[in-house]
Amino acid sequence: MAKDGVKIATIGGGSSYTPELMEGFIKRYDELPIKEIWLVDIEEGREKMEIVGAMAQRMWDATPYDVRVHLTLDRKEALKDADFVTTQFRVGLLNARIKDERIPLSYGIMGQETNGPGGIFKALRTIPVILDIVEDMKELCPNAWLINFTNPSGMVTEAVMKYGHWDKVIGLCNVPIGAMMKEPETIDKTLDELIYKFAGLNHFHWHRVWDNEGNEVTKGLIEAMYDPKKDSGIPANIFDMPFMKEQLLEMNMIPCGYHRYYYRQEEMLNHMLEEYASEEGVRAQQVKATEAALFELYKDPNLNYKPEELAKRGGAHYSDAACDTIASIYANKNAHIVVTTRNNGAIPDLPEDVAVEVSSFIGATGAKPIAFGKLPTAERGWLQIMKAMEQVTEEAAVTGDYAKLLTAFYLNPQIPSGATAKRVMDELLVAHEKYLPQFAEDIARLKAEGVTIKDDVARELYEKGL
Repeated sequence: MAKDGVKIATIGGGSSYTPELMEGFIKRYDELPIKEIWLVDIEEGREKMEIVGAMAQRMWDATPYDVRVHLTLDRKEALKDADFVTTQFRVGLLNARIKDERIPLSYGIMGQETNGPGGIFKALRTIPVILDIVEDMKELCPNAWLINFTNPSGMVTEAVMKYGHWDKVIGLCNVPIGAMMKEPETIDKTLDELIYKFAGLNHFHWHRVWDNEGNEVTKGLIEAMYDPKKDSGIPANIFDMPFMKEQLLEMNMIPCGYHRYYYRQEEMLNHMLEEYASEEGVRAQQVKATEAALFELYKDPNLNYKPEELAKRGGAHYSDAACDTIASIYANKNAHIVVTTRNNGAIPDLPEDVAVEVSSFIGATGAKPIAFGKLPTAERGWLQIMKAMEQVTEEAAVTGDYAKLLTAFYLNPQIPSGATAKRVMDELLVAHEKYLPQFAEDIARLKAEGVTIKDDVARELYEKGL
């Protein structure tokens, strides 16, 4: 890896999150001397990339550092000789997410970005693209690290390892950082006074906490979660439905915010259905409006810093996850960071070769997962069924096997198995036809059988080719 200046290529460079990524690199320049940053996007994202790219350059120009931000639609140009490749792309853009959320909800089934049918279909669209990126990396930057932030991060990262045969990959999420930044103050501690251990899957992990004298403080943190005056760090994009306190105290672990979709499924689904019926629409439609407002801000030629409004987007602390990981690899810092990586025995309830999200030490050789040990019976059961669902989904994404996809649907705890689930799956296949070439034959069959899209908004997007 070049020590005279680092080259970073960011796939999905037109993302509204890019300013936060720039902010993170700027803060860490002394330990991560970047020479050039390449933002890559597709033709449909050109305008956003040009807006956010100009802002990114202004951010660097406001510093003492001579860093050039390059913009391109040519992925191979950006990847050549890169030291790190970060991925933050969304296949089908936010219109695809709108369909992922609205189509299931039109049948009373959970519609969410990374959970339920939406999470499965996001994986189906994303995994073939990330595998193409890996093939380009093998040719153009064979020594680079792939730092993946593209959701569903766990499945995408595992597919890179299993089907892309690329070991230099780490998956990231901002959720653990949010917890570690907010929780300590709820018990009048600072982060350096606590020891965190996380274990599970992306958007499906738990954690326990100790103080520096070895005393477990997990239950104290759980008690603090129910103090209305305290902020325990739930992400902005998750409806704040409290967990059942008795359940958390019994398991003696703190679930991540996304566990609300499993432990309080009834209430979370009802909230989604209310949004679905409202004028502002589902979360994806709200995010689309927020993002449009952000890009209007980004156009300001005087704006050379990350605006506070970005926190509403739901990805706060993204840069801390990505930039800390890259800096730790570059400088061999062996910093404690929660990442998705190969299990290697950290969670003995799962096979060693699967991807898990765990506390790890990050250095020049990548992630060294910290052993968590066996999970309690209930959580072990949840974990194993979710990992089975993820692996079947990944196989369906790679093979285009309709029956495998149906199996993934029936494995998913948020999808009631039966004819309605199959109908939702078929509609989603048709709705995402443009981005699912591996399912082309089945989609043609479904259309010939008369499968149409029930939801008006999703159907209109499909008919417009969006």
